[in-house]
Amino acid sequence: MTFATWWRGDPLPELAPLPTFSAGPANDMQLIARLSNQPLLVVDIRRGTGDRPYLALMGDTPVAYGWLTTLAGSISDLQFRFELPPRNAYLYDFKTLPHWRGRGIYPRLLQAIIRQNPEIDRFWIGYVPGNDASARGIGKAGFHELSDFVIERGRISGMVLFEHSERARANVDLFQLPVISTPS
Repeated sequence: MTFATWWRGDPLPELAPLPTFSAGPANDMQLIARLSNQPLLVVDIRRGTGDRPYLALMGDTPVAYGWLTTLAGSISDLQFRFELPPRNAYLYDFKTLPHWRGRGIYPRLLQAIIRQNPEIDRFWIGYVPGNDASARGIGKAGFHELSDFVIERGRISGMVLFEHSERARANVDLFQLPVISTPS
């Protein structure tokens, strides 16, 4: 699983306007449950722990959603949980509805979340290997790739860093995982 970050002060690449696009915090939890194909109870539990859903619209039509958390993140498939330091956020569980894919909605939703949360200095996001659409959207939004998790027998055993930098050190501090390798 590859992780990327965007830090306050980093440039946000200019994206061509999408007429009628808007994005912001979601208020209709039943809609989020339906779009995410999750029981309302799961959505309510996430909200109860401080996670916030965001919704992208084209006109009045919901087209994508995603979640932001500022307390703790998790990757349930890998049984991994991590605490977030103050002024950090983890972005997770994003989906663009099939009919709307390929239109650049995902990077615009990510940038909208960044702009709407000026109190957050560092945003973290990951994507699974082979999800090229997520990788492209995350890159177009302005995120910088830092690391890959090393997964053995369905569990995270460490990480591979892509660079030596303050961001890479922050990445190690965030996930509290052993570094398996670094660039030469």
